[in-house]
This record gives sequence, C-alpha cells and structure tokens, in this order.
Amino acid sequence: MEKPNPAPIYRLTDLVLYALKLGSLGFGGPVALVGYMHRDLVEQRKWISEADYKDGLALAQLAPGPLAAQLAIYLGYVHYRVLGATLVGLGFVLPSFFMVVAIGWAYVRFGGLPWMQAAFYGVGACVIGIIANSAFKLTKRTIGQDKLLWGIFAVSALTTAITETEIVWLFLLAGVVAWLVKTPPAWLAQTKAHSVAWPLALVFAGLWPTGTLWNIFLFFTKAGAFVFGSGLAIVPFLYGGVVKEFHWLTEQQFVDAVAVAMITPGPVVITVGFIGFLVAGFAGAGVAALGTFLPCYLFTVIPAPYFKKYARRPDIHAFVNGVTVAAVGAIAGAVYVLGKRSIIDLPTVLIAVATLFCCVKLKKVPEPVLVVAAALLGCALRLSHG
Repeated sequence: MEKPNPAPIYRLTDLVLYALKLGSLGFGGPVALVGYMHRDLVEQRKWISEADYKDGLALAQLAPGPLAAQLAIYLGYVHYRVLGATLVGLGFVLPSFFMVVAIGWAYVRFGGLPWMQAAFYGVGACVIGIIANSAFKLTKRTIGQDKLLWGIFAVSALTTAITETEIVWLFLLAGVVAWLVKTPPAWLAQTKAHSVAWPLALVFAGLWPTGTLWNIFLFFTKAGAFVFGSGLAIVPFLYGGVVKEFHWLTEQQFVDAVAVAMITPGPVVITVGFIGFLVAGFAGAGVAALGTFLPCYLFTVIPAPYFKKYARRPDIHAFVNGVTVAAVGAIAGAVYVLGKRSIIDLPTVLIAVATLFCCVKLKKVPEPVLVVAAALLGCALRLSHG
C-alpha cells in the first residue's frame, strides 16, 4: 500500500476551481494540458510534489484513457482520495462537455444552412492534416527501431484501412504478443500462447440490451477502455461503431464531430458528447460521456493505491506497449479512411497539406487556430461558388 502524503497546503475547492479553469481554457491537446498542470501545480503553486506528478503521469500513460483527464483525476486523488479524484475529474471534463453539447445543438438547428456546410468543408480537410501529424509524432515516439512493434503497427494500420473499422481483439492480441515475446512467463513452455488472448477478449464481449441509450452507453464504455496513447486513438474505434456498425452518423457528420473536438478546450475524446447529442439529444450526450470516462476514472482510482509497487513490472510495460502501438497503427489507418471522405477536390487537398505543413514547421500555431482558419476558408470557397 502507498504511504500517506503530507497534509495538503490547499483546499479541495481550490483544486476543483483550477480544474474548471483548465477545462474551460486549456487548448493544445493532451501534451499541452499535462504541461500546464506541471507548471501550475508543481512548479508555481507547489500543491503537488514532483514525485506524485510523475507517478500520476506514468499511470495515465500505462492505463487506457485520455491522458490529461486521467492525470487530473490522479492529482485529485493524491491528497483527497476518491472524493478529490471525482470532483477534479468532473471539473476538468464538464466545461468542454457543455461546449460540445451547445455546438451540437447549433449543428442540429442550423446544420442545413449553407454557411455551416461550407465551414465544415474546410474544417474536414484541416482535421485530416492534424490527425496525420499526430499519427506521425506518435509513431516516432512509441515505436523507435523495434521490429516487433513495427509489425504490430503495420498490421493494425492495414486492418483499419482495409476494414474501415477498429477490431478490439486485435488490440488485446497485440498486447499479449508483445508481452509473450518481450517478457515470456515461465509457464509458456507448457501453455499455448493463443489460449491467453481469448479469456481477455471475453471480458469485452456480451449481450447488447435493447434501446438506443443502452447501446450508446455500452459502446462508448468499450471505446473508453481502449483509448491508449492519445485521445485520437478513439477516432478509428468510434468510426467503426457510430458510422459502420450502428449507422448513427453519416461519414460527413463523423468528420465534423472530430473537428468539434479540435476547436474546443479539454480532452479530445469529449467529441463523444457531440456524437451522443446528434444520436439521442442531451441524454445521449450524457450517456456517451459517462460511458467514455467511466473506464478512465476506474482505471485511475482503483490501481492508484498499489501503483508504485506494481507499475514497473516489465510484463505490464510490454503488454501496454503492444496495445499502444496497435492504437497508433489504427490512427494511421484512420487517416486514410477519413481522408477519402474529406479530401474530395484540389482545395481540400491544399487545405490538408497546408495544415500538415503548419503542424510540422510552425509548431507554435495552435490547432484551434488552424481549424478556425480552415472554416473561414471553406466558407469563402464554397459561398463564392454558389
């Protein structure tokens, strides 16, 4: 068990208010958000020790879930345990949730207007450039020269591109393969490796109760359990479910939903609120968000007391690395799948290429600025031609 931390020098209310502020104004994606937390809570205010911050960041990287949201939950847990984790997590997520719901209402109410269609014409191409850049950076950071991980990446990327969906069992199998190859257990000689994967897979299989809200909750809970590496890892998974399996959204609506995540602060996966709203109104938005963030919350709070003891086990690291690389491969495959729908003519090609150039060469330009610029450009192009 963990050792108790010294008494905090701040109130829980102070940390919750900070989470609300960060969730309302924190642009720049997960890397920027975790950087803000370190600057504000560790360096400046000294509410959180360097050691506790590093433990929280390590847990957020190991466990499935959106990185920044999990770190915020863990920092709330440090001194105020489950109550702190719960309130800080809500404070961080709710501002962007209400923003995407408001955008969802406007999208449904005014989506048929030419100016909104024109805006998302430009935004869709911009999003492809942003995701392509993210996929490249994640690939470079997570794989390196490891041939096994490159193989997992290639299989996941090709499978996503060909099937246009994300296969959950492939993620689990990738983790098991990496575990068995990198840190083979002593009993491996007496046990067939493939027998390990199926019991794990059965955890996520089950009957789907009838009713749209039940289906939304169960699907997004499964999705939230596989957000490894980056919030964008949920994109190909969501595409396979909401577009291909359930037909809740059209392909264009899905690309628009990803764009909404880019222009709002907070975690990227908050786009699930927008998707849920389009499917079943405010209730759908709430159920989708709850399903997505519940695994993230549980995967943080439950292991937190034992994390320091078990986190550095090589077999755990190997399994997580395998799943993470499979997630990165799925993101790369999703660039191709979504790009076919969003890049439809020369202007959209140019917007996507220009976005990618800005992401790579002009790294100080925030992604929301690129999205807004693409929206304005889309309006100018479409409306000027009728």
